[in-house]
Amino acid sequence: MSKILVIDDEESIRRLLSIALTHKGHEVTTAEDGEKGIEAFKETKPSIVFTDLKMPGMDGLEVLKQIRQIEPDARVIVITGHGDMRSAIKALQLEASDFINKPVTDEALEVAIKRAEYILWLKKELRGYTGNLELKVKEATHELSKAYGFQKNLIQSSIDGIIAVDREGSVIVFNQGAEHLLGYTSDEVIGKMHMDTIYSPGVAVSIKEKLGIEAYGGKNRLVNYEDAVISKNSEEIPVRISGATLFENDIATGSVCFLQDLREMKRLQKESIENERLTAIGQAVAGMAHYIKNILNGLQGGVYIVNVSLNKNKPDLLSKGWMMIEGNIKKISDLVMNMLIYSKEREPDYVPCAPNDVIQEVYDLMKEKAAQSEVTLTKDIDPSIDIFHLDQNGLHRSLLNLVTNAIDACVLDSDEDKTLSVVMRSQQEDSGLRLDVIDNGTGMPEEIQEKLFERFFTTKAGKGTGLGLLVTREIIDQHGGTISVESAPGKGTTFTMRFPNRGSEETQNNQSMNSDYEPD
Repeated sequence: MSKILVIDDEESIRRLLSIALTHKGHEVTTAEDGEKGIEAFKETKPSIVFTDLKMPGMDGLEVLKQIRQIEPDARVIVITGHGDMRSAIKALQLEASDFINKPVTDEALEVAIKRAEYILWLKKELRGYTGNLELKVKEATHELSKAYGFQKNLIQSSIDGIIAVDREGSVIVFNQGAEHLLGYTSDEVIGKMHMDTIYSPGVAVSIKEKLGIEAYGGKNRLVNYEDAVISKNSEEIPVRISGATLFENDIATGSVCFLQDLREMKRLQKESIENERLTAIGQAVAGMAHYIKNILNGLQGGVYIVNVSLNKNKPDLLSKGWMMIEGNIKKISDLVMNMLIYSKEREPDYVPCAPNDVIQEVYDLMKEKAAQSEVTLTKDIDPSIDIFHLDQNGLHRSLLNLVTNAIDACVLDSDEDKTLSVVMRSQQEDSGLRLDVIDNGTGMPEEIQEKLFERFFTTKAGKGTGLGLLVTREIIDQHGGTISVESAPGKGTTFTMRFPNRGSEETQNNQSMNSDYEPD
């Protein structure tokens, strides 16, 4: 039941309405004019008000306006006489909930009360629903805020640099890890810089290309790709890049990359390699003692023969002794050169180089030795090969090492019926240059092939150091190339070297920082 206020200047109507409404169980207050009605409204705070339109002083329309200002939810039902429809319509325009005509009947009164109570109930339910909705929105907003805060904290706290860009390549995320790595602040970058500026020249294009193919972790993914970025102070920083294309409703909206700083890792790797080199040199001193002793014995033998020739006037022995000295001096020179190359870390000295000319140089240098060993040395040159950017000295030494080993392998072959041969072959490939050194000498079983590139391993029984192949592989590795071997006992051996194509711009960039293979 409701609290009801009745305002009417006619006492009979007030008494009639009060009795009827009280009988229906409502709590009723009455007032004889508008001013007292407003005071009673403020005091009793009824939910429903009946007011006459025509009253002396403050009329019903003014009462309606003031009640609307005091309590907008209160339901005001106006009472009007017959023929006063204009005033009734005006009251409805002022948001009166209903109107009834005089004389007031029980049926009209009951309908007006039910309408007012129903609207009050709807408003109450709506307020409850709205309040509950607002609470849920507030809770959801709080949870979203917490999740966003956690994600933001996670991104900002990452040790790795995290850089996200939109569809146009403009940077939209630049975390603290990226700030520390590249030296920019997020304010300098976000919304102001493009990914082409943040990454080194060409790296941004490379990332886009690799995200579009399957080879680096799957399409739209990039996993552990190594490259370099340029910091604000122009430092080149090696990084490992992982990333992904971002989508919304199957439409690419940008990309995100995670950058791991590799400077410390590279430093440790370099330090480890250097330590390994120093250890190798220490081991070489002990491991090559027998080989060096053989060289000294050869030198002493040559010197002895020369002295005999001079002291006993036997000129025919002089040439023989001197050849022994020259041969052993060359062994010393090769040994020192290989040790220098292996012990000194360096970058290849790229220059425009004609590989076929290098083959010719090695051929001219080794043809006499091959002939003395009864080995046929030949060339199989691809005339289409033009200029490659290679370290010419390194290529020469690698080829010379392999040809020397091939001739030695032929000499060790015990098959007297075999015509021994060594072939140097060049071939142009899509990926770059291929050089083969092929012999039909003694060959090697698989267990020997697996040990070929181990430090100081040799098949020459005290006549070799094991450094030749090790140096050859290091030179090829420095070029970014590969070396492989195919062999079978009694069938001979094929060593294959592959060198990638390199452009002149890269050559120019490397020239200033490179040194030669010649001894210091």
